[in-house]
Amino acid sequence: MATSPASPPTNDDAPETNAVGKGRATPTRAEQEAARRRPLVANTKEAKAAARAELNERRSRAQAGLAAGEEKYLPARDKGPQRRWVRDYVDAGWHPAEFVMGVMVLVILISLLPPNLAIGGFAVAGWAYLVMMAYLVIAIGGMILLGYRVKRKIAAKFGKERMERGLGWYAAMRSLQMRFMRLPKAQVKRGQYPA
Repeated sequence: MATSPASPPTNDDAPETNAVGKGRATPTRAEQEAARRRPLVANTKEAKAAARAELNERRSRAQAGLAAGEEKYLPARDKGPQRRWVRDYVDAGWHPAEFVMGVMVLVILISLLPPNLAIGGFAVAGWAYLVMMAYLVIAIGGMILLGYRVKRKIAAKFGKERMERGLGWYAAMRSLQMRFMRLPKAQVKRGQYPA
């Protein structure tokens, strides 16, 4: 005769529980992703200060490299041997266009003088305006001539078929800036024209 297996002992004092599942709710996907999310960089004051100092160091290095004309720090419009030659050619000469800002400031200051101040029956402010207009014509003419001269010299040096576009405009715009404001900074002294 077969016997049935013995049933486990029961404890009648213990409360009856129906344990279903794992005893807690399943977290949503958003909750799981939020729990796994960690900052890539430690979010401490020291880490932030170190990152800021490193960024400032890189910026100052890039600014110094740009001012010195180092090729890897130059923007695309300033890169290349032809652009460097044009910069050196412009920086070696004197150009009326680089003094336009100074003339304009002078005319503004003169226009602040009393309106009844006159020389030869014509107001000083009127004379200053005429002088400024004449100077602008001279400066624009000088920029145009500089552009033609640079293109001719670049074609002779690098070859007409290899000449980059926009070099005349590049030279004219560089000559319009005051020498101490130019970036990259002038690498040659006045009169040291490139070969």
